[in-house]
Amino acid sequence: MSKTVKLRKGLDINLLGEADKVKVDLELPSMVALKPTDFHGLVPKVVVKPGDKVKVGSVVFHDKYNESVKFVSPVSGEIADIVRGEKRRILQVLIKVSGVDEAVTTDPVDPSSLSADEVKDRMLANGLWPFVVQRPLDIVADPNVKPKAIFISAFDSAPLAPDYDFIIHGQDQYFQHGLNALSKLTEGKVHLTLNGKVPADAAFQNAKNVQINKIEGKHPAGNVGTQIHHFDPIDKGQYVFTVKPQDVVAIGKFFAEGKFDPSRIVAYTGSEATNRKYYKTILGSNIGHLVKPNLASENVRVISGNALTGDNIGADGYLGFYHSQITVIPEGNQYKFFLTKGWLGPGFDKYSSHRLFPTWLVKNKKFKLDTNLNGEERGFVVTGELEKVLPFDILPMQLIKAIMTNDIDGMEQLGIYEVAPEDFALCEYVCTSKVEIQEKIRQGLDVIKEECM
Repeated sequence: MSKTVKLRKGLDINLLGEADKVKVDLELPSMVALKPTDFHGLVPKVVVKPGDKVKVGSVVFHDKYNESVKFVSPVSGEIADIVRGEKRRILQVLIKVSGVDEAVTTDPVDPSSLSADEVKDRMLANGLWPFVVQRPLDIVADPNVKPKAIFISAFDSAPLAPDYDFIIHGQDQYFQHGLNALSKLTEGKVHLTLNGKVPADAAFQNAKNVQINKIEGKHPAGNVGTQIHHFDPIDKGQYVFTVKPQDVVAIGKFFAEGKFDPSRIVAYTGSEATNRKYYKTILGSNIGHLVKPNLASENVRVISGNALTGDNIGADGYLGFYHSQITVIPEGNQYKFFLTKGWLGPGFDKYSSHRLFPTWLVKNKKFKLDTNLNGEERGFVVTGELEKVLPFDILPMQLIKAIMTNDIDGMEQLGIYEVAPEDFALCEYVCTSKVEIQEKIRQGLDVIKEECM
């Protein structure tokens, strides 16, 4: 039975720089990267070396502690380099693109005709499993656990977020194939959550083998964590899998065509981006040939993902594995005169969630915001501001303090199993103490994994 939820808490940040609803095929990059850092907690075991030839779908590395979880090449080409950081930690596996479309293939099959183990084995063997993320912990799903449900959010409410209705349009068959495969992985329900404010694309509205829910409200209404909390909450000892809409399509294409599909439609957004459109590229693509010619200024931050949770990758970086958005905003590394642009300025071009500036009187105004923190970290005191933007029935301030003090019992009682760092992105944004809250949540989850899982 479908459900509808209306949120009272949250915050929409209206940034300038939304992508136009135009799809453009981007030329293949010269280089792509598989980044183990995109998969928190992963210890990769690389099975290739520089100079090796690979095809689309060839295994590049696997989880050292679970060899069945494989990560495959999104292109055919040659292994160019294995980039390492401190203590020889693998940061990137760089693959030089050959331009020849060679792929590892298998026989197409209807996932509805397969057993749960057969679907899982095919996904594991062909590099599809990393698309499946597990809660609690917000990591690549453990194939040995049985989820009580699977959640797919059909929309994103983050600043300048891509429109999945526009992206998925026309891919109904592949999306349904993906849903049929995912439905085999759980004995519970597959939840597909739509935006209750606007009509959804036919691919979402006509989906079968799912429970269609609707949710209305401000960000983080589109976060899958918010939807899990309101439709089927997680308790200790329970697991939920989550998959993004484009990844559902990739899974469906594999079963329909018999080969790994690395394509990804990415929204190019932000006030400092020009020629903002939806670009079709591939997973792990080097974005230099898109970003460098399309910048409005030089002093910018290029983010893979959205402005609240994305990664700073620079103008010549690589698209994140789970990202469908590139955001370009001003870098906040310049001093501001306190009487004009600083804390005593009139603020006619500033945004504040606390209505400190007169701009709150102008409805639907879009803002050009930079990355300046406008202060430094200070005492973490009770203000009540976090509770206003977190639509969870938990106490965010108390949970974060429990994490800071390594209070495991307190973390468990205050809901650590339900949350992921992205759920606290708005809390971090409005926090006047300038605490890196998403990082604290990740630290808490790491402690729970080590001590309680």
